[in-house]
Amino acid sequence: MYDRIREKLTILADAAKYDVSCSSSGGNRKNTNKGIGDSSASGICHTYTEDGRCVSLLKILLTNHCIYDCAFCVSRRSNDVKRAAFTVEEVVELTMSFYRRNYIEGLFLSSGIFKNADFTMERLLRIVKKLRLEERFNGYIHLKTIPGASLELLTEAGLYADRMSINLEMPTETGLKLLAPEKSHEEVKKPLGLIQNTITQFKDEKKTGLIKSVPKFVPAGQSTQMVIGATPENDMEIMYTADKYYKDFSLKRVYYSGYIPISNDTRMPGIGSQPPLLRENRLYQTDWLMRFYGFEVKELLNAKNPNLDIDVDPKLGWALRNLEQFPVDLNTADYQMILRVPGIGVSSAQKIVQARRFGRLYTYQVKKMGIAYSRAKFFIRCADTPYMLNEPDAPRLKGLILSESSSKYLKVAQNQLSLF
Repeated sequence: MYDRIREKLTILADAAKYDVSCSSSGGNRKNTNKGIGDSSASGICHTYTEDGRCVSLLKILLTNHCIYDCAFCVSRRSNDVKRAAFTVEEVVELTMSFYRRNYIEGLFLSSGIFKNADFTMERLLRIVKKLRLEERFNGYIHLKTIPGASLELLTEAGLYADRMSINLEMPTETGLKLLAPEKSHEEVKKPLGLIQNTITQFKDEKKTGLIKSVPKFVPAGQSTQMVIGATPENDMEIMYTADKYYKDFSLKRVYYSGYIPISNDTRMPGIGSQPPLLRENRLYQTDWLMRFYGFEVKELLNAKNPNLDIDVDPKLGWALRNLEQFPVDLNTADYQMILRVPGIGVSSAQKIVQARRFGRLYTYQVKKMGIAYSRAKFFIRCADTPYMLNEPDAPRLKGLILSESSSKYLKVAQNQLSLF
């Protein structure tokens, strides 16, 4: 590898580490006609760092030159950092080279905005088009959408990318205007709406059967990202924003990136402040409860409880605030209520519902179903559970659970996997 290319890669891979929305789950592009790569069969994105960041993609910026001056961004135009830019051919060559060496399984490509949005988006489009059509690359491609780019460029890009995403940046318009007055959430909604409408259109055309072959269009869907802790939004505001975007644009994921201080700007936490990593983890847990456990935002966060409990996870926090709904009788409760028991996950809840068809469930059976019994035991009743005369109150129960807990909090590594 030429020294200059290696230097560019070092600069632009490092600049890309702040973007955490690089999941590729959902890709189903198959290898045909002896092409290279296969996003459906090669196990794309099955390897993650502890904080959920994918490590199997070549994750780079096309350039870290940018016309915007967002205070929270390391690539902002006023920041004194080393600048670099790849050519279209260099990104294609790097992707194919790393793939053939089995270093990566796909590409995550983003960019600073240089000259203007269309100029940048056109180059991103040329890269993915060249990979698909000339190199016959069928591996996974996640492409970041450039705010303000023309709808024609975005639509064409969707024919070659597996997933597209555009960063919301800050959870609220107020926070965004504080740190990035040149941007707005409306610039994000427009491309999200376009991509969502086109995905729906292609699906409808496929269902009718009138068109013989409907091309793939962003088959792994869309995602977005919010920076957490740079502006003073509470957890309730953050999750209501996420919920709205999930519902309005059918997003696959919303990512929450704890702000890593990069300057001593008085509007944000200064250098030396710790990134809000535990808070970030709690937001992901809340997001999971909303998407897979049937919780509404207002149940987990409201005016009375606008911030998540740092001591306990949001599911346990909800249970402690709603002790009147417990204990849950595992032999009679419906599936949705069983899902709400702390320590019981989706697969365990399904096992419980299936198993009780063959007889009443006893404690020794429930313990074998993969639940976290040390936590769940305070909230469930089995066939042999003794009745308690004095139910513990929430503070005492919380203290008891924390004292028995042996779980370790997530430790987040700040650096990407080295490519060398």
